[in-house]
Amino acid sequence: MKILSAEQIRAIDERTISEEGIFSYDLMERAANAFYEWFLINYPDQTLLISVISGVGNNGGDGLIIAKLLKSVGYKVKVYIVEYSTRYSDDCIHNINRLISENISFEKLTTQDSLPDFHDYDLLIDSIFGTGLNREPDGIAYDIIQKMNDSDKPIISVDVPSGLFLEKKTTFAVRANETVTFQIPKLALFLPENYIFTGNVNIVSIGLSEKSIYETDTVLFYTTKKEISPLIKHLSKFAHKGTQGHALIIGGSFGKCGSVCLAAKSALRTGCGLVTVYVPMKCVSAIQSSFPEAMAIGDQNEDFISNINFNIQPDAIGIGIGIGQHEKTQKAFKGFLQTNDVPLVVDADGINILSQNLNWLKEVPPNSILTPHPKELERLIGDWSDDFDKIDKSMKFAKKYKLIIVIKGAYSIILDGNNLYVNSSGTPALATAGSGDVLTGIITSLLAQGYSSINATRIGVYLHGLTASITKNDIHPRSFIATDIIDNIGNAYFEIEK
Repeated sequence: MKILSAEQIRAIDERTISEEGIFSYDLMERAANAFYEWFLINYPDQTLLISVISGVGNNGGDGLIIAKLLKSVGYKVKVYIVEYSTRYSDDCIHNINRLISENISFEKLTTQDSLPDFHDYDLLIDSIFGTGLNREPDGIAYDIIQKMNDSDKPIISVDVPSGLFLEKKTTFAVRANETVTFQIPKLALFLPENYIFTGNVNIVSIGLSEKSIYETDTVLFYTTKKEISPLIKHLSKFAHKGTQGHALIIGGSFGKCGSVCLAAKSALRTGCGLVTVYVPMKCVSAIQSSFPEAMAIGDQNEDFISNINFNIQPDAIGIGIGIGQHEKTQKAFKGFLQTNDVPLVVDADGINILSQNLNWLKEVPPNSILTPHPKELERLIGDWSDDFDKIDKSMKFAKKYKLIIVIKGAYSIILDGNNLYVNSSGTPALATAGSGDVLTGIITSLLAQGYSSINATRIGVYLHGLTASITKNDIHPRSFIATDIIDNIGNAYFEIEK
């Protein structure tokens, strides 16, 4: 699914109107109906007292139709129009006239003295500004947004939270609990800094021209089941362990052997035929007793890795989890990079070691994958001023070193220097110890199975998140642990293949 700019979305709106021979307010009607249908499912209680706060532009027009639709089925709705400008859009005027013709009252808000008290309402619907906003809200718009935010009432935003910028940092906007956006994802809705404004993001179709969307160029994508399902390889009836790839997991140190076990188990659960671990000698017995399906190679050192030396030929290698940063480990890592040409997945202390020795990155095979959490990413690329700056710096870093970077988060972002993919699966349940180790194993497994680096990463991140999504009604997010991810990889495959 493509992520597009406000300008591109406007062009698609216009092309849809032209191709179908409809009026702009007809498309607005579609958008309002899509919101309305979503609302009926998620808020079926018709005793709710709802305040619809609209603007004078087309987003405001959406809100007015929504108010009319909700009133038609029995919801108690009060409509406010925030007159931040005396220049109303034609479609907004059209829908004001429809309210008047149907005897639906509304109140204009023009001064601070006219601001309503929202404490009497159960829920607020925000449709003040849409995607075309290019300056900070001020005047009456600022005042009403502030009052909405201070009300502590649930807020649902139409398309985007009012005040949210799509392509630059937002400092002030409606703090929505839910955002119902129209058909085309917007990057700003998925950035960590903007979660206080967006809440949960829901995408609803409004019948925009698929041909127009297809012909619109972008380097930004939103990954859903629809995109992942065709990427999954068919499992041959004649498959055997020798045809399903051999993954090597290198990591572990005294007290951190469990991370390697998690990665190895997840690699095998993801479909890899063979998994070998390279660990300090003390970890070998622990690995083999807890996970007998894995083969183990012990380093000459008991407590940490000091000399990476093996006589097998893996198809992909995951390195860094639990490995520590001992001086001898760093030296061993450098020596390994100088002789290795197998694709890598680098995580945890592997990333931290690279961040201290950026010149070593030239030894990392092209299209290797780095999976940092935010702090590890900062150590790699330096600090950033906002999420847009973070993405820009990460993209340049990935391009410079010919790497794929996974920026882990609620919406994990995958970028390769050219394209960016926002992952849609997952829940807060994944914020648990060992979750990243499991992800390393999953991606390494897919890489070993012959998937391209970018597809292995996209599938791996989606699978990882899906294990949490599909168990949200069975395992409480607070109780979800890393082994639950591993145990549900197979179920995640079933869900993708439905």
